Amino acid sequence: MISSFERVYGALIGQAVGDALGAPTEGLTRAQIIDRYGWVSDFVDDDPAGTDDTEYAVLTARILLDHDGQPTPAQVGDAWTDNLVNQVGGFYGGGFSEMTAINNLRAGLAPPVTGSDNHEMWSDGAAMRIAPVGILCAGDPVAAAELAAIEAQVSHAKDGIYCAQVIAAGVAAALTTDSWQDVVEAALAAAPADSWTGRTIRRAVDIGSANDDLPTALDELYARISIFHYPFADVGPEATALAMGVFVAARGEYVPAVLGGTNIGRDADTIAAMAGSMAGALHGSQAVPEQWRQRINVVRGHCIASTADTDLADLARTLHATLLARKASS
Repeated sequence: MISSFERVYGALIGQAVGDALGAPTEGLTRAQIIDRYGWVSDFVDDDPAGTDDTEYAVLTARILLDHDGQPTPAQVGDAWTDNLVNQVGGFYGGGFSEMTAINNLRAGLAPPVTGSDNHEMWSDGAAMRIAPVGILCAGDPVAAAELAAIEAQVSHAKDGIYCAQVIAAGVAAALTTDSWQDVVEAALAAAPADSWTGRTIRRAVDIGSANDDLPTALDELYARISIFHYPFADVGPEATALAMGVFVAARGEYVPAVLGGTNIGRDADTIAAMAGSMAGALHGSQAVPEQWRQRINVVRGHCIASTADTDLADLARTLHATLLARKASS
């Protein structure tokens, strides 16, 4: 029996570990990963750490906690102003969509314009940080998708929001089911079927379903889903589809899911983080190898200074207590 706390912590630490595992292979091709590493099965750095993906997820969790799990777009914008616009120093590893949103806030714009007047409104930057929304909407993927749209519009619009809704719904479903198929069904339902996001994710899920061998699935996903003509690998419909395809190819199991995201290349840290959040929620924190949990549990704050020294287990306890209180009052 997996406890509800283990699932909450599994979503958080599962995302963070996937992020750290995938960081060294971000931007690499499948061929480059094979040539350099063969198959990445563990951290390849002596001092692994999560990236902006994990730190933005921490910020999202704090915004939710500060506003009883129901922040308004204006409150999300205010929190970004406090933590990001007013940050002293640079944003190591920060994404284009987030930096544009920060500059829009600095210029006096407010959500949703900060997200819609953004040349990377369709990036994977909202989907990478959205797991805490799924946590506080455990068992209710529809509510998770609705709340994800509110949180995401500070930096995204259209397909960038759809991608966030997919991952939030997937995490929400994973927290209360034992079936990886239920997770996929909830995630697919969160994106409009005729959208760029919806179409791409369905292709990826079909590829993952058709392949029992994980490396073979990665090769086909990489070849058929990747958008090679665009100079950056952070396109939301691509990265979210690859995460879903990897999750399906791994049949929802945690270690294969994050290693699949790591070894596929492209925006590997984000792909592994998204797949890891769903698989971690599905199987709980004990599915994440202890040596991985111990090395990644404390956040560095390299990109968002205010997240430095955050203990993810402690944050999970606070989110879990808030989740239980919300359920008791509903």
